[in-house]
Amino acid sequence: MDEPQQGQVMPADIDPIEPFAPAPAAPVAPDAAVVELLGRDGHAVLVQRVTRWPVRIGRSPACDVVLDDAHLAAAHAELHLAPAGGVLLKLLDSRNGGHVGKQRLRAGDEALLPEGGMFQLAGSSLRLRTSADVLAPEQLLLVDKTRHWALVPLLLLAMVFFQWVDRWSAVDPDARWVDYAAPLLAPLAFVLGWAGLWSLASQIFQHRFPFTTHLRRALVVIVVLQVLEWLLPAVAYAFSWPRLMAVESLATPVALAALISWHARLVWPRARRTLNIGIAALLLLGLGLQVGNRQEQQYVFGPPYLASLPPPALRIAPPKPPEDLIESLKPLKAELARQARKDNEGASDDDGE
Repeated sequence: MDEPQQGQVMPADIDPIEPFAPAPAAPVAPDAAVVELLGRDGHAVLVQRVTRWPVRIGRSPACDVVLDDAHLAAAHAELHLAPAGGVLLKLLDSRNGGHVGKQRLRAGDEALLPEGGMFQLAGSSLRLRTSADVLAPEQLLLVDKTRHWALVPLLLLAMVFFQWVDRWSAVDPDARWVDYAAPLLAPLAFVLGWAGLWSLASQIFQHRFPFTTHLRRALVVIVVLQVLEWLLPAVAYAFSWPRLMAVESLATPVALAALISWHARLVWPRARRTLNIGIAALLLLGLGLQVGNRQEQQYVFGPPYLASLPPPALRIAPPKPPEDLIESLKPLKAELARQARKDNEGASDDDGE
């Protein structure tokens, strides 16, 4: 067998070649992405398109996303594409840090953004949206139907007319015009201020000022209440239905609750169900307190008698003889006697002291 020559390498001495490990795949950037600054209502108030990765966020004009927030550092944070997928938030040198969900982040900390891309830097709420995210379905645009231009003036005139009739029936015939000024102008000023406050709330939460819509809704409820105030006593008198006056006591709180709910639909349309439940609970509580305060009265709701009678020509129910009235008062005899004894005993105790 030939001896191996010097410098010759035998096959047994050759180390097997190790296969090279594949290089990790570079994270794939989404086709498009935006960073949104969210307002208090959760709607985007500022949208900035992402043009490169990583995305630097801060107050400096050199940042990719520039925010006007004094509580942010010049370069506050960066968004990186995570190797395993997703987006990583990295906090840079800052004093106020940030949050991802309930996780508090300080300078140097990192956290993977959750589904939805929500995160917070100092006092700014932000959201990352990419072309890979599933968009919410398009919502139907709710546009108020165009009302006739004369509806609001007619409602205002109707409200003032009922106020004038109510005042005219309460003052002397020779009353001066100044005696009508306050009863007419004060409700008008209140209604305008009421509609203005609700419109201001709409401006804050919905970024619009629907003063006419709020005013129209308030006037509709007020005019309905004024009509019921005159109609219910007339109907109760005409048909001898005294218990119908209970509707008058219930109408005001129910109408107020309905009006607040009607206004709130324009201000917080997404929380309609929660608001209605809360308003209904407060209404039931108020009615319960009203019942509790009137336990000793014969009628829990409504007056026990009519303070003023409509014209006799409106009477439709047949008249009842006086004997029926006397007979209906007999059950009160024992109660009045008991109350009289109670009052006499109290007076005797006061004299003894």
